[in-house]
Amino acid sequence: MLLFIDHLNQNEHWTKLINNKKMKYKILGKTGLFVSEMCLGTMTFGQSGGIYAAASGVLQEDADAIVKRSIDAGINFIDTANVYAGGQSEEIIGRSIKNLGIARKDLVIATKMGHATGDGPNDGGSSRYHIKNQVKESLKRLGTDHIDLYQLHGWDAATPLEETIRAMDDLIKEGNVRYIGVSNWAAWQIQKALGTADRLNSTRFESVQAYYSLAGRDIEREILPMLESEQLGLLVFSPLAGGYLSGKYRHGAENGRRNTIQFPPVDEGKSKPIVNLLAQIAEEHHSSIAAIALAWLTQKRSVTSVILGIKRIDQLEDNLSAAQITLSADDIQKLDEASKLAVEYPGWMMQSGSSREVLLETGELTKAY
Repeated sequence: MLLFIDHLNQNEHWTKLINNKKMKYKILGKTGLFVSEMCLGTMTFGQSGGIYAAASGVLQEDADAIVKRSIDAGINFIDTANVYAGGQSEEIIGRSIKNLGIARKDLVIATKMGHATGDGPNDGGSSRYHIKNQVKESLKRLGTDHIDLYQLHGWDAATPLEETIRAMDDLIKEGNVRYIGVSNWAAWQIQKALGTADRLNSTRFESVQAYYSLAGRDIEREILPMLESEQLGLLVFSPLAGGYLSGKYRHGAENGRRNTIQFPPVDEGKSKPIVNLLAQIAEEHHSSIAAIALAWLTQKRSVTSVILGIKRIDQLEDNLSAAQITLSADDIQKLDEASKLAVEYPGWMMQSGSSREVLLETGELTKAY
């Protein structure tokens, strides 16, 4: 069972703001670290070029305002990556912390590495060479002496897993990193890494950052059951499917990032009815479509924190309102049914012979067929 606590702070104004937004905190993996159920995502910070330009553009002044409002609302968790806007995102976060006078101990800062940072053969991946180089660069840009959560941004087929795990373990022993995680890995890769870390007596990964939304529940096939079994934290990116679940594309939004890049991919034939259902439930809760989509995720037992991609304060306020929403069992059932995955092998075979599960849950004997 995931643990929740109300954030306590001696500052009366801070506490009032947090309680007003009902921010909750969850344990990250098998650690003693609590992170807010909403995380400030900063892929929007800085100015990217190319296909990701539309997903960026938040410069220092606006970033300071977004960071301040997030902290005031109870968010203690910020996520970035070394490649976001060519490193600008990390730099802007570092300056925001200084500009706002935020105590480093009050923040959990997560960043990622692994994607290419240059054109050379060693400018990407999870080799000891690249890991050691990139952690120094990220620390410098963030203006801090440690990274709370350091995540591998993708699987590196070229580097032996033992090398990567030992290098990450060294970062912790050296004091540069507190916890480690992965992003965009398959279930078998994560499971193999956990076994390898155990065999090497090295620090294990504690979290997985992955795509999960009402428009994309593929994670539920293999990754989610594995996370629950191994007690890994789940950090959700693109919870609104790149803005699709905000409902703005129902009316042909012209300035959304999905008009530039379809990330993440969405099956519109299946997802349009989901957005319509979200609109109905939102009306009943006197809320926005986006807030209902986010509330569906925050109420998932396996979700540790939902990463918010923010470009404007009003957008942040709307997303934060999800913390005030409690979806009914009927709401969740309707959304689950509308967005459910088709059962694939071996899922349908496992469902046909589940008498042992029934026996475990109820103590009653049943026939499998």
